[in-house]
Amino acid sequence: MKKLLALTLSLASIGFVASSAEAKTSGSSNSATAINAAAPATVQWRRNDRRNNRRVRTVTQSRLVRVGRRTFRETYQITYLPNGRTQTRLISRVRVR
Repeated sequence: MKKLLALTLSLASIGFVASSAEAKTSGSSNSATAINAAAPATVQWRRNDRRNNRRVRTVTQSRLVRVGRRTFRETYQITYLPNGRTQTRLISRVRVR
């Protein structure tokens, strides 16, 4: 039943994508190029965003890790640096089971 439902949905989505692609190509290409040529590309730079990205951000995350039959909860401190690097530090490891 699941396979039949998945097959039906995938065929319907392929048909929908094909019909929308056909509708886009059937339009006049001359008007599309005229619109693109008439509107010059403008770029706005926002200075506040660049200043905000210079901050160091520190986040604490925990995850469950299985080692053999044992399960541990590891808590990490992740520091995101302004140059794109990250530093991770294991804060605690507690056995759950």
